[in-house]
Amino acid sequence: MNDTQTSVYRADENGYFGEFGGAILPPFLAGPMAEVAAAYEAARQDPAFEEELQSLLSKYVGRPSLLYFAENLTRELGGAKVYLKREDLNHTGAHKINHTLGEALLAKRMGKKKVIAETGAGQHGVALATAAALVGLDCEIHMGAIDVEKQHPNVVRMELLGAKVVPVERGGRSLKEAVDSAFEVYAAAPDEYLFAIGSVVGPHPFPTMVRDFQSVVGREARAQILEAEGRLPDALVACVGGGSNAMGLFDAFLPDDSVRIIGVEPAGEGLGTERHAATMTLGRVGDLHGMHTKVLFDESGEPAPVHSIGSGIDYPGVGPQHAHLEQIGRAEYVSVTDDEALDAFQLLTRTEGIIPALESSHAIAHVVKLAPTLSPESIVIANLSGRGDKDVDFVAERLRRA
Repeated sequence: MNDTQTSVYRADENGYFGEFGGAILPPFLAGPMAEVAAAYEAARQDPAFEEELQSLLSKYVGRPSLLYFAENLTRELGGAKVYLKREDLNHTGAHKINHTLGEALLAKRMGKKKVIAETGAGQHGVALATAAALVGLDCEIHMGAIDVEKQHPNVVRMELLGAKVVPVERGGRSLKEAVDSAFEVYAAAPDEYLFAIGSVVGPHPFPTMVRDFQSVVGREARAQILEAEGRLPDALVACVGGGSNAMGLFDAFLPDDSVRIIGVEPAGEGLGTERHAATMTLGRVGDLHGMHTKVLFDESGEPAPVHSIGSGIDYPGVGPQHAHLEQIGRAEYVSVTDDEALDAFQLLTRTEGIIPALESSHAIAHVVKLAPTLSPESIVIANLSGRGDKDVDFVAERLRRA
């Protein structure tokens, strides 16, 4: 990116993307967070850090991940060619390993002994526990009690990897409460831990740092589609909760105005209900978890209870760069319901023999709507951010009740 593009698509020195972002923290946490920002900046410019991370991504994670032409799905839908960026094939089964390895290496570089984080669907928790085991760190994962029950296989994986899993019983007992709980523990002992945030959310530098670690997804996809088709795609589609998999795919294409960028968030049981997590569609500007962004608030002005069939995207906020991209008109945000995501889960499984995560199924659900409206010469890339092994028991039970 040139200097003009950098100023539009990169945070300023205080972590703001336009009006969104920053580090809105109590004074006693300002120092520890500034330490993280300084450590990341030094690591980012250190060739040895980058070399170690890239080596692990290649030799441990299995990158580059495939860019797969979904020929059967394309034929089923009609219209545009559909490609899937297969992050589900990564070690641990999702895109989360891309940034947790970076965070674990940074924690070790900073002399930390422990990493702590939240998780929703469990994919970030599994990935962080994996990275911590690899580099020799203790790991503590906070998880909403609803998600502990819903995503039990991932809880077992985390515990097998040596992580301490803390069920969170307060409030809505889901992702937002898990973030709150983990942050409280971190705030009491910031010298002991690195808070390894699981998305492009939170105070500066995390929206930038997690995006940078995830940007490998888009760089690969850009090179792969140019090799396969000789041109850039017409559209990118990715699910958005906090928004890390989406920013990972979108980042390399931001300067390419010909490429539509579409984030898909959870409409849950419907936008007219209170059972959704459609922050970009129905939220308003406010502060949450150390950042200034779009937030779903309840009538009392507190972050609203949210719902999605995809546990990893039931979050009442969104990464500040997403809010900025919408504001400047570079990205568009749509929503799909639980039922639409469940239909897409089944469709991709039947047509391609690929079982997607319910989070990723939101992106596929929008592709189902989008592809038939485009010409056969058009190209859509959807980020298949995770595999659905974790969801099959829940889906089976849901289908039995239908």
